[in-house]
Amino acid sequence: SLYKPDCIVGIESRGFIFGMPLAYQLGLSFIPVRKPGKLPAAVHQVSYDLEYGQATLEVHQDALHKNHRPLIVDDLLATGGTAAATAQLIQQTGATIAGFSFVIELSDLNGRQKLPNGIPITTLLSY
Repeated sequence: SLYKPDCIVGIESRGFIFGMPLAYQLGLSFIPVRKPGKLPAAVHQVSYDLEYGQATLEVHQDALHKNHRPLIVDDLLATGGTAAATAQLIQQTGATIAGFSFVIELSDLNGRQKLPNGIPITTLLSY
């Protein structure tokens, strides 16, 4: 794979639909990023602003460490808030993000501007 990830991080919940088969196809582990209260063990947590309020995402503390190179996968890059928050969450673990992959990007919303600089972004469809 282009980014040489060693695991796939999927954002709840449509990121699971695309991330799990990708992880399976590449022979990599799948790590879910979930809404609060869904994961059973100790978590890292990040809260972020939405157009209509605030949201929080969590990942297991033992899911990633500094030697991991996750590819973050979701269905849609719109305003970029959820993907940017996921990037912050992954950075809390010490892992290095290999890249972002989205099925659809809504280009007019400039979501990629919210994502960390220097990390590659792939989208299958752009509108």
